[in-house]
Amino acid sequence: MRINKIAVIAVTMAMAMPLAACADKKSGGSGGGSGTVTIGLSNQENQSYLPLILADRLGLFKKQGLNVKLNNLKETSQVSNALLANQVQAAVGFYDHSLDLQAKGKQTQAVIQLLQAPGMVAMARPKAGIESPKDYKGKTLGVTGIGSSTSYLGQYLAVHNGVPAKEVHLAAVAAGPTFVGAFEHKRVDAGVTTEPTVSTLLKKKLGKITADMRTAAGTKAALGGPYPGTAMMVESSWGKKHEATVQKMVNALYESLQWIESHSAKEITAKVPPDFYKGPGKEQYTQALANEMGMYNPSGQMPTDGPQSVHRVLSTIDKELKGHKIDLSKTYTDKYVQKAAKSVKSSSK
Repeated sequence: MRINKIAVIAVTMAMAMPLAACADKKSGGSGGGSGTVTIGLSNQENQSYLPLILADRLGLFKKQGLNVKLNNLKETSQVSNALLANQVQAAVGFYDHSLDLQAKGKQTQAVIQLLQAPGMVAMARPKAGIESPKDYKGKTLGVTGIGSSTSYLGQYLAVHNGVPAKEVHLAAVAAGPTFVGAFEHKRVDAGVTTEPTVSTLLKKKLGKITADMRTAAGTKAALGGPYPGTAMMVESSWGKKHEATVQKMVNALYESLQWIESHSAKEITAKVPPDFYKGPGKEQYTQALANEMGMYNPSGQMPTDGPQSVHRVLSTIDKELKGHKIDLSKTYTDKYVQKAAKSVKSSSK
């Protein structure tokens, strides 16, 4: 399995290389011109990526003079590897990865915070003997992948409720149909996932909610503080050399967040590729979206105490962070989104 994963990463990087080179050449190395910009992500059907998907579908990147290509990968680790190897110019994933990577000696920076909450839900099979995360001892917990944000939060929910992380067994079952199948065939007792997988499990009566982190309030109740989710990140040294390009990407994503804020779940679903709701169905997908509209972050800025809270959670269960001093100020910046807000306000007058 390890050989196959490395092979997939290598092929992905090789395919992305011409795009990265094209972007650098056309921007004159400064990021100030047009050209192709590749953004990496994983499991693009996940509703937490909608600000990115809509920015592309609504032509907001083109409005900024950018030709953006979305590189949809299967695992978070592949996205991080591609970003660090400069094979994608930006990555959309959980902010917490910037802390984990800094502990490993790699520096990335979140330049716009798309979600103010994880948008995740802890689920349990009805007859698994789990009423809350305090019952996780000896149980198998389904997560997107080992080392993913779902695995971090799943383990922390256990620890936060008095269950040692080592007493919880993690199983990588991805999301969507494979996650649902793991519940259906009793390969896991519980799991942490996102919409529309959550609504699918509820509709089929395969799972029940034990912790809901689809809103800022629900996240604070479950984790003891805020936990900003999906962000767009760039490798720090690349970002410094291409500030104009970063600004244009942030402008487009900020405008997408504003569009989401002013439209209903039904109107948003109408702009989503039909393949995204092929599994759950359009009606269920729309309802799932309505249930978690509170996770989107209209300001695009890092929530107050967000980095400190994320560090508290990660340092509890991420071995990479233990013994490392993390400079939180280097893991994010609000300067681009603050400029974007002024730009959008000015253009709307």
